[in-house]
Amino acid sequence: MADNDIALIAHLMRRAGFGARYEELEARAAKGYEATVEELLNPEEHSNGLELDLAERYFIEWNQFTRGVPEYFAWRMINSKAQLEEKMILFWHGILCTADSKTQSYATSYVELEMFRRHGMGSFRDLLVEISKDPAMVYFLDNCLSHKGAINENYGRELLELFSMGVGMDNQFNYTEDDVKECSRAFTGWTIANSIPTQPYGPYDARFVYNPLDHDDGVKTFLGETGRFNGEDVIDIICKQPATARFISRHMYSYFVADEAQVPSWMETPPRDPDTIKMLEDEYFRSGYDIRSMLRLLFHSDAFKNARFSRVKGPIETVMGTLRLIGDWTSPKPGFEFIFDEMKFMGQEILNPPSVEGWHTGKEWIDGGTLVHRINFTADFVGDTSYPGVEAIVNRLASEAPTLSAEGLVDGCLRLLGHYELDDETREMLVARAQKGGDLRTDSGEFPQRVRQMLQLIVATKEYLYA
Repeated sequence: MADNDIALIAHLMRRAGFGARYEELEARAAKGYEATVEELLNPEEHSNGLELDLAERYFIEWNQFTRGVPEYFAWRMINSKAQLEEKMILFWHGILCTADSKTQSYATSYVELEMFRRHGMGSFRDLLVEISKDPAMVYFLDNCLSHKGAINENYGRELLELFSMGVGMDNQFNYTEDDVKECSRAFTGWTIANSIPTQPYGPYDARFVYNPLDHDDGVKTFLGETGRFNGEDVIDIICKQPATARFISRHMYSYFVADEAQVPSWMETPPRDPDTIKMLEDEYFRSGYDIRSMLRLLFHSDAFKNARFSRVKGPIETVMGTLRLIGDWTSPKPGFEFIFDEMKFMGQEILNPPSVEGWHTGKEWIDGGTLVHRINFTADFVGDTSYPGVEAIVNRLASEAPTLSAEGLVDGCLRLLGHYELDDETREMLVARAQKGGDLRTDSGEFPQRVRQMLQLIVATKEYLYA
């Protein structure tokens, strides 16, 4: 099995999941790249382990008001065999945004995440219908306050601006203020039922309700079409737009391939890779708006395969990737909650995007404070040889040769971290640091310590910020 095969699988697992330990990369490389892609794209064929009701029995600190929803989402990101399924939930959570800071109902947020799990790799049309009926979204963007004859434009505006089309493309606006109003009229009557008291059994999730008496059934003109449109009719019209194909394709590219410009600038800023975006746009229409088909095409493209280390890892990716690497939290035990403060300090809090616009990504993840916190978090974990994943790296290097040169130590650690690549200057600096100790016997008492120190140096490099 060639190292470049494993390196490609490592790249795939960083992007289509949250990374993987070296033994998993070897096993997936033995199956082949195409088989691995299909396995990731078809999560229903694989067991995901602990379900929420069982997890609540193990994690007794998940009280009735949180229901452990952030913890459960994080648990699945670390442990689920269906890594792409979890990555797509995070993808949609950052685009079709709601925030617990307003909804304050973890039970309802859980329903939304499970909806992303069911529809996140299916028809984009169906996903837009489901998010429009999602109780967390109905409340978050005030559609429950939108009535026949007295519309609230929040949901209609964000559906067009941030969820499906974007303000414009190629320096042209995609819709007008009249389109926003007509869209909002179409969604009148889409509301939620009165909430159920939390006592004595704890919180319940909210329920979507369609109230035909509050729906504006009048004639509407939307994006050039006229009729007695309801919400689903509007979504059908949206999905036919070239702007929608461009919007989804650019989001996919930025999330899986390479950091794009931020969404608010897309009207004036062309895609960095127009050929790949055009390929995705064509597949969007050819497949009938099928997200899974677009992902399959993307993962097999040269643009994806050649884009290693061209995306800054987000805080959630950093934390989950580190915990998967070290092999901790593979079985229930107390103390899991600390990771949520860690992600928050790095700038990303599960279930709490800063606004309906979601998180700004790329280099905006990095500043002086978050960078130090990110490096310290990762270095603390990879520097602890009591964790199974770190111990496995030490044992693997020890089994490969009786002695390691400085170059061998650096390159071996980079390989077992997932075939990370360093600039020549950075690599030379690490080799020079390793040379101070001379060649290293792998059966010596100092060997684990030297490996631990090298792992910590690598994760502190600028290159390790990228996936």
